[in-house]
Amino acid sequence: MTYCVGLKLNRGLAMLSDTRTNAGVDNISVFKKMFLWEAVGERSITLMTAGNLATTQAVVSLLNERSKAADDRGVLSIMEAPSMFQVAKLVGETLREVIRDQAGIDGPEAENAFGATLILGGQVRGGEPRLFMIYPEGNFVEAAEDTPFFQIGEAKYGKPILIRAYDRDMSFEDAVKLLMVSFDSTIKANLSVGLPLDLHLYEADTFRHGPMRRIAKDDPFFEMISSGWGDALKEAFQRLPSYSLD
Repeated sequence: MTYCVGLKLNRGLAMLSDTRTNAGVDNISVFKKMFLWEAVGERSITLMTAGNLATTQAVVSLLNERSKAADDRGVLSIMEAPSMFQVAKLVGETLREVIRDQAGIDGPEAENAFGATLILGGQVRGGEPRLFMIYPEGNFVEAAEDTPFFQIGEAKYGKPILIRAYDRDMSFEDAVKLLMVSFDSTIKANLSVGLPLDLHLYEADTFRHGPMRRIAKDDPFFEMISSGWGDALKEAFQRLPSYSLD
């Protein structure tokens, strides 16, 4: 399994993904699930993936190929699309194409066996930063005022802290802290999610990649967040009034 989160902030986009793939407790591997494309001064695109590994790798490979060479079919690449909406449409079509080709069929059966879900974020000059969740069927939804972040993979464990602590006006520094708490809760609850983690912060209207980090297993800040959050929860629990049996 996996866990990826994308936050839409007033300052830009904050995105974090794990790297663990799990085909059983004795077959755990590390694969990158965050991929970036950039044309400095014109666009920055980030894609995070969850689901069938062969499917997601094929999607990324096709997007790479079509962004480097002219497409004989006359279809725009994600590096040529005039808006992030059009980028999301191209990525969704590519995902559906890969699922159909790998399964040899179309429809729910293929989506169940070869399915994947993606988070796409970025900005193309002329538009604002945008964040999308793309489904195996190729359709997608966009983050908005009422739904300002997306999760894919093992979402349930890390969602409560996002709901309680997210603030559109928060700094990148606080956003990273929030993401790390969300991931720590998920990692502690599910062995199929694990470090290292990949982080990308995109600053609105820069049209280039922002800070990128790989957070390793021995990262001192993540360890401090993990232990500090655990201690804070215990302290908060102890301060709550006790239930009366009288």
